[in-house]
Amino acid sequence: MKVSELGRRTGVQVPLIKHYLRQGLLHPGRATASNQADYGEDHVHRLRLIRTLIGIRGLSAGATKEILDAITAEQDDLHQVFGIALGVRPTTLEGDTAAQRPSTEPEAAGLADARMLIAEMEWDVSPGNPAAHTLAEVLAALGGLGADIDWRGLLPYARLADRIADVDVHQMRGERDLLAQAERAVLVCVLLEPALLALRRLAQESKSARRFGGAGNGGSATPAGS
Repeated sequence: MKVSELGRRTGVQVPLIKHYLRQGLLHPGRATASNQADYGEDHVHRLRLIRTLIGIRGLSAGATKEILDAITAEQDDLHQVFGIALGVRPTTLEGDTAAQRPSTEPEAAGLADARMLIAEMEWDVSPGNPAAHTLAEVLAALGGLGADIDWRGLLPYARLADRIADVDVHQMRGERDLLAQAERAVLVCVLLEPALLALRRLAQESKSARRFGGAGNGGSATPAGS
């Protein structure tokens, strides 16, 4: 396909496609003339990845290129491709200096609690998964506030998350092409996450209306704005 068709297929304007080509984010097409080239399905998938990582996830061009290069390097390992989409970089290992930075006492306690939750769930996760550190920070903050929610209190949520992850991983089935796999992984990890939060907010309002609503409690069964 010509660059104009590539733009129509991906929703990316031609000048921006040419900008990505100059930056090395998108590899050149097959030259057909001095100023013309043909592009294939791999360009479609890679360009959609670039659009998602830069335009939606908000990554820089350099970080996006790093992720795309890492995905290409792990072309025979779908687990690694999925991990990269989750933000687990292949270089972020247990021996990495970032993972060994000094922690304050609350942070260390939060990390220990996070590891206990992970162990209780029997999850197989890498030491460099940033979600584990996010969980540790939340647990440390809860402890600092004197909240009565510890890692055990998060287990019901963890079990629900485990079931959601089953659905996420199932979404990866059927894709064989590397860039198609990577695109699917990024869609599942990046684009669906806000939708999951939105679904939770909608369900929370509905449950609250049914449990606490009604004329006697000042609630209303009529949706706002109707």
